[in-house]
Amino acid sequence: MPSQLKPASNPVAPWRRVSNSQKKLPAWAWLSFASNILLLVTVFMLLLRYESKLAEITIKAEPVPTKASTPKPPSPSPELGPRHKWTYEQWVAQLRREADAAAEKKPEKLTVLAGDSISLWFPTNMLPPGRYWLNQGISGETTEGLLKRLPLFDRTQPDAIFVMIGINDLIRGIADETIINNLRAIIQDLQTVHSNAHIVIQSILPHSGAKSTWEGRKRLLQIPNQRIRSLNEQIAALAIEEGVKFLDLYPLFADSQGNLRLDLTTDGLHLSERGYLVWRSALQLFDNLELSQPPV
Repeated sequence: MPSQLKPASNPVAPWRRVSNSQKKLPAWAWLSFASNILLLVTVFMLLLRYESKLAEITIKAEPVPTKASTPKPPSPSPELGPRHKWTYEQWVAQLRREADAAAEKKPEKLTVLAGDSISLWFPTNMLPPGRYWLNQGISGETTEGLLKRLPLFDRTQPDAIFVMIGINDLIRGIADETIINNLRAIIQDLQTVHSNAHIVIQSILPHSGAKSTWEGRKRLLQIPNQRIRSLNEQIAALAIEEGVKFLDLYPLFADSQGNLRLDLTTDGLHLSERGYLVWRSALQLFDNLELSQPPV
């Protein structure tokens, strides 16, 4: 892979939209849109079943109150170990070791999860079964950072690569056009190095707005979720132009105001266990609907 990748000569401008009059969508793109709609409906149905079951379990498990019973003190927050406090360079070194191990082992249906902290903290036991997952997420990662470290897993032979990146660019004030240019370069690099892999670009998730408790809350509030929705439209158009798949997760995580649902997040930015359950369900359904055939 070249040490530097130049942005495409004709980047997608922030105001550009792809319409039927501008570009006729290929048949596979229409099928992809239909799959995303089906996925959205199915995941919502699974969530309703999960929440109903959870409520039933809670009612059955709730003890009968007695005069002698006393409320239990809240459980202390878990302490973060040394691994959670690694520097960016330490994480890069660790991900290189894990990628090298995957390259040597050559597991079947190797699947790369590339992105930032939202990908990084995906619980291993919640990742969809039937695949060997290689997590290449780093906390605070940007599109430029991910582009530079793609060579870490160059020697692997993945069946699929799922990319979610961009929220940290927005937090740092990076322009939409730059994000799209970097994503284009990421896609083109992955297509060149991993030509036999399914490449799936996932939408950027919303945040919880004024109800966020994340330490960088002030910076989040400067990013309207409407801007994230608009950027996701550009990412979807980019995926069509470059011939890769697009997984629209935004509707699964947004409430009626377009903010990240509070029951799916720990702080208004990062995901809770229930949030990862939603993502897991989406990945599993997308796998069944879109990844059963060889990449185009």
